[in-house]
Order: sequence, then C-alpha cells, then structure tokens
Amino acid sequence: MAAALMANTLYSIGFVLEKRALTSLPEVSIRQPARLLRLVLGSPLWIGGSLALAAGFGAQLIVYRTLPIAAAQGIFVSGLVLLVLLSARLLGEETTGRERYALGAILGALLMVVLSLDERADTVSQAAPYPLILLVCVPSLAAGVWLYGSAERRARHRHRMPTTGVEYGVAVGLLYGVSSLAIKGVSSCLTSSGLGGAVVGLLKSPYPYLLLFTGAFGLVMSQAALQRCRASLIVPVCTTVTCLFTAVLGTLSFGEALPHDPLRLALRLAGTALAVSVLLSMPKHDQSPAQPPIGAKELTPP
Repeated sequence: MAAALMANTLYSIGFVLEKRALTSLPEVSIRQPARLLRLVLGSPLWIGGSLALAAGFGAQLIVYRTLPIAAAQGIFVSGLVLLVLLSARLLGEETTGRERYALGAILGALLMVVLSLDERADTVSQAAPYPLILLVCVPSLAAGVWLYGSAERRARHRHRMPTTGVEYGVAVGLLYGVSSLAIKGVSSCLTSSGLGGAVVGLLKSPYPYLLLFTGAFGLVMSQAALQRCRASLIVPVCTTVTCLFTAVLGTLSFGEALPHDPLRLALRLAGTALAVSVLLSMPKHDQSPAQPPIGAKELTPP
C-alpha cells in the first residue's frame, strides 16, 4: 500500500513537472522525434519530472509483487485526485463541470472494481504464457499507434476545433497498459532464485522488449500530446485506460481468477462498463474562443 501511494505521488509530480516544462518549449511533434528529445533533455525541469516518473515505475514493481493486478490498478487510479489538484495549483488548469462529473464517475467506477476484491480469495500470479502476452500486447500497440496517428491527422485540419486530448489519452493509455503488463512480467521474472537466473529468464521473455518499445514510442507520443492538451484531462484519461486495460486483460493473461461471489463479479463488470462508457461520452473538443460581436465584424474594413 505504501509503495502504491508513493507511485501515485511520483507519477502526479512527474506529469505536472513535464507539462510545466513543455509549456516553455517550442512546439514539438512526433514527426521530429530527434528534435523533441533534444528540446526536452535540455530542460532541467523536464528531467526532474522524468526522474519522478522513473521512480514511480520502480515503486510499481514492488506493488505488482505483493498485490493482485486489479487491486493495484484501483489504488493507482486514486492518484488522479492529487494530479487534478496539482494541475490547478501549479499549471492554472481548470476543468469544466462536465469533465469534473466525468472524472468523478471514473473514480466511482474504479472504486467499484476495488470493492470487488477479496483478499482471502484473490491471489497474486507470478507468470503468464508468452504467446498469450504477445497476442494481447501486439494488437493493442498497433491500435494505440493508429489511434494517435488518426488524431494527429484530424488535428492538422485548419478549421478543426481545439481537441481536449481524449483521443490522445486513450492512445497513450493503450501503450502504457502494455507497459504495465510488461512491468508485471518483469516483477515475476525477478522472483527467480539467483541473480543470474533472473537475468537470463528476463532476457528470454518478451517483457524487456515490450518496455523498450513502449518507452520509446510512449515518450515521444505523450510529450507531444501533453504539450497540446491539458494535463488535468489527458492524464486522467490515459490513467483510466491503462488501469482498465491492465486490470481486465492482465487479470486474464496472468490467470488471476475473477470473483466467484455474484455481487463482487457484478461490481467488477459494472465498474469496467461504467468507466468505458464515461470515456466514450467525454467531450472531444475544447470550447472555441469567444467570437467578436457581429457589429464589430461589419465595421472592419476588408
């Protein structure tokens, strides 16, 4: 529990520091990854944020060795409250009423998932079949990259309304969901007896290579999206997708049984369905800036 709360704090601080650093940098793009890396690595504030996120990953390894996947996701998502508070305080971001209701519903949905847990019956799995992991992760990575590219193409339309970042958040959330499964797999490999056996077993698994892919693509995609959109919206969407992806597909992939009690099973399924429906109903565009009065337009010479 302490490691999970520490991971929440580190993630929230890391995202806010990176967002604050990106606001003072020139516009970055996934089409110029080398330029993006050069700009962010030249910012001490961004480096501090990335170090906080890396420390959060380390705390996440501890969590996955001691808690079931679904339980861990329920605790991780509680960090959204701290993130929204930090975004409002340090970034001056304000969420709309509709977005606050949506975030509240997401927290309620994931609380239902947490209530479906039973520490007496839930078990912490240690391994998953590699073909099954690849069957889950590879299509998810392809879907995330495709969705991000689709959002980029639509955003380049000249007269398109400003996006809130929901599509970006879902795309990056899929990549981070795969990364979360890979971290779970790494934690299972580290339980092997002896350092040499653990390293050999890790290198034979797909987990380090999935982490390399999601780390490289996730870094470029998340920074470009974070610069364009509000952290107080894109990060909660990304976190929700990551948590749902990991809780549902991770539970199935690693063989952690679903609740046998009908009430707990209903809570878990209903919570998952509610979170997905809220994501689909969230606004896709920010409100367009106020237009000048018609009279002012008529008096403006051509």
